[in-house]
Amino acid sequence: MAAESEPGAGPDPEPDAGGRPVTLKAIAEQLGLDVSTVSRVLNGRDTDRRRAASGLTARRIRELADELGYRPNPHAASLRTRRSNLIGVVFPRLAEVVVATIYEGIEEEAGRHGIAAFVTNSLDDPVRQRERIAMVLGRRVDGILIGDAHLDGAALDDPALRRVPYVLVNRRSEADHPAVTCDDYLGGRLVAEHFLALGHRRVGCLAGEPFASTGVDRAAGFLDRYAEAGLPVDPALVRHSAFDTAGGRAAATALLGREDRPGALFAVNDLAAVGALGAARDLGLRPGADLALAGFNDTPVAAELPVALTTVRSPMVEQGRVAVRELLRRIGGERARSQRLEPVLVVRDSTGRPVGPSLL
Repeated sequence: MAAESEPGAGPDPEPDAGGRPVTLKAIAEQLGLDVSTVSRVLNGRDTDRRRAASGLTARRIRELADELGYRPNPHAASLRTRRSNLIGVVFPRLAEVVVATIYEGIEEEAGRHGIAAFVTNSLDDPVRQRERIAMVLGRRVDGILIGDAHLDGAALDDPALRRVPYVLVNRRSEADHPAVTCDDYLGGRLVAEHFLALGHRRVGCLAGEPFASTGVDRAAGFLDRYAEAGLPVDPALVRHSAFDTAGGRAAATALLGREDRPGALFAVNDLAAVGALGAARDLGLRPGADLALAGFNDTPVAAELPVALTTVRSPMVEQGRVAVRELLRRIGGERARSQRLEPVLVVRDSTGRPVGPSLL
């Protein structure tokens, strides 16, 4: 699965025994049928196929096509439909496990609909975002999935995007663009409720990047739930950081090094939580005993850490699948729907047991 790569258009029709490609005309001639009937059965949309021929005739067409090794010609299909059957995907970094997992869902669902996908990385840089979107549009795609949106939606105001269907995935923007995301706000609330049930009153938050809805919404859900409980979180205990281990480690070191350190930390993604584990270790704190720690996404590493990480499971693969389905709705002329998929809290050892008075 390489970044900035585009799948080939597909194979030409398989040759017959004489080395020639098997054509629709050849199949039609053998069966004594019109070429258009054979074409609708083998290459048409579902509605066309149902109208094309009786069940018996359709079965004869498919059986002969299989016997002869017929394969559709995607170039010809593209000319007929004026569609490329290709979608572009823009992500910050495909190397990130969350992004890669969402892309798996995109490829899987696209393949089910006979569509190819290719991906490019923006590195979350606004200038590069615009360049990558322009590059994708230049490849005559049927639509675009945008997974690197910033809250201000700056890169989404490109006039060229008005002519091509697109859907946001993983992140939303403040403008009214259709987006398929995890319900990040609810995920943050789930962590807060867990910490409250354990008795934690003084808590901190590694809030991620301020331009990304994933960090902003998860932190907001967490902080709002504490405010509702009459325990507003000290703003000094909320720190923005990069969505990586280095950012999480630096932010956690700053919070845990305080004399009035928090007894529990919520990191808005698992990589930042792993960095926080390193900070805790350096400061002699034991996760699950001296410190409760929770992350977000439930990436594969979360359960395999020396102290298994409590985290919020985000439906990553499903985000990709649903985003493709919504994009196809737009491509088909319908209105795409924004969807927030439900997260699930997964409790493990890193949040420990209910706390005693000394950590309240």
